[in-house]
Amino acid sequence: MNKNNWRRLFSIALAGTLTFSLAAFTSAAENAEKVTKITLLHTNDSHSRVFEGEYDGMGFAKLATLVKQQEEKNANTLLLDAGDTFHGQTFATLTKGESIAKVLNEVGYDGMAAGNHDFNYGYERLLELADIVNFPILSANVIYEETGKRVLTPYVVKEVDGIKLGFFGLSTPETHYKTHPKNVEGLKFTDPVEAAKEMVDELSKQGVDAIIAVTHLGTDASSTDTSIKVAEGAPGIDLIIDGHSHTMDNIGVSKTKIVSAGEYLKNLGVVELEFKGKELTSLNNNLITKEETATIEPDAKVQTVMEEVETTQKAILAEVVGNTTAALDGERDQVRKGETNLGNLITDAMLDATGADFSITNGGGIRASIDAGEITKGEVITVLPFGNYIQTKDITGKDVKAALENGASGYPANHGAFAHVAGLTYKIDDTKPVGERVHSIMIQGQPIDLNKTYSMATNDFMAAGGDNYTMFKDLAYTGDFPALDEAVIQYIKAKGAITPATEGRIVVEAMAVEAPQPVEAVKPAQPAPVVTEQKQPTTNVYVVQAGDTLSKIAREYGTTWQALHKLNKLKNPNLIYPAQKLVVPEK
Repeated sequence: MNKNNWRRLFSIALAGTLTFSLAAFTSAAENAEKVTKITLLHTNDSHSRVFEGEYDGMGFAKLATLVKQQEEKNANTLLLDAGDTFHGQTFATLTKGESIAKVLNEVGYDGMAAGNHDFNYGYERLLELADIVNFPILSANVIYEETGKRVLTPYVVKEVDGIKLGFFGLSTPETHYKTHPKNVEGLKFTDPVEAAKEMVDELSKQGVDAIIAVTHLGTDASSTDTSIKVAEGAPGIDLIIDGHSHTMDNIGVSKTKIVSAGEYLKNLGVVELEFKGKELTSLNNNLITKEETATIEPDAKVQTVMEEVETTQKAILAEVVGNTTAALDGERDQVRKGETNLGNLITDAMLDATGADFSITNGGGIRASIDAGEITKGEVITVLPFGNYIQTKDITGKDVKAALENGASGYPANHGAFAHVAGLTYKIDDTKPVGERVHSIMIQGQPIDLNKTYSMATNDFMAAGGDNYTMFKDLAYTGDFPALDEAVIQYIKAKGAITPATEGRIVVEAMAVEAPQPVEAVKPAQPAPVVTEQKQPTTNVYVVQAGDTLSKIAREYGTTWQALHKLNKLKNPNLIYPAQKLVVPEK
């Protein structure tokens, strides 16, 4: 080959190489500058509230419409759930969650975390539901105690418009006592922080562009393991989509954002991620509330699925079992911190079925109210959806006192362990430390004897140590009785018509401390006092924040909740609401 030919071929090859290099450089530059927007929608703690309702949220059919609207705005949209989804209402429990799985599939979820109540049918059933749904149920910290292998899918990687997103799940270790212990027998819930560190390491190795934790941990200060603790202890998580505490969270912890959408589908959470190239450059979030959905139409296909399930259940649930002259109060904000007529009815039925000295059940197990008028079987099942049955145990007065202290430990905040009773009365002094609050306990009209043994009726969840009633766990069983809902149904049937009321079984009252009386001295007659106008204390206005209680506010302003109750003329000191204005003393 002569030099001229060689030079010509070299020039052509060089030009091709330069052209290829320039194209590659241009492509890389374009990718580096490309802006990608991804929308993550999220729900949590729906507890099978599938239909829109006055005290519930928007329902799954309207939620499905919102999802489609978001997808029309941005095709890069994913829908996630943070747990407590398969259980809670008759709609779910009659099919052990399969009806909910059908609805979730029709709505089009892309993943969910396993919540404590998702284990309520037993973990084997949760694994069956994981096969029915069209998306992964995630949890990296639930393992088989014997083998150490993970029970559920720990993580998934999804590529969306060229962006790799790593999702992993976490479940609350409280599941050990916030479902029936038998439901998770043989399982271990490991430290969420340590599991999160493992997931961050694994997903980082896979080269994901963002790490998202879908967790059922919550942000309650009363919980040992929270999403806040995970964000602090496992750096590298960009976003935590959380559930369990039923709160509307928007919290920044270091470089991690924590979001949660409340409860019962009252809100749809929206998180907007923006990437420049592969780098996450912004993360913004907001909520679409139930009130904003007033004019939107429910998704027809999802509505049809729900109605078909409901139709198959109607014949069973429509049977009328009795009548009530008053509404039966099972509202969450009532049964988790005070006596209600429905709590009394349930414990009366337990006492009637067993003949025990007293009965006790947890407020967290009472899940709905019943209107005045006819009572149907379906309504009772909705109130008591967990399939619990009644058991009796012999218990000392000392352990009875410990149990009531456990129930009162969260007061005045909502506390699932709050103890409803029959055959027993007690008082709570919330000015005392936890463990020393309960006093004036009476059993069958007599003061409690801490050394005496009593016959107790409770539900099997509590009998096994659920809701931290650990003092019950090792007591010998003395009897097994019908399911709790069936016992209540039979009790109502036998009565025909009931007149439920609160009776002072549980009273919040500080123990009176009598001050020593001075010896009265003989005094000479005094002139009539001069009456002057008493100076009124100066006051301020306090705006109630989420998580506030009257006791908490009182402590901040150096007063008592009783004084604030009187000053503000509150009908119920246990019910205050965010944005409510209260008159408080000047600091």
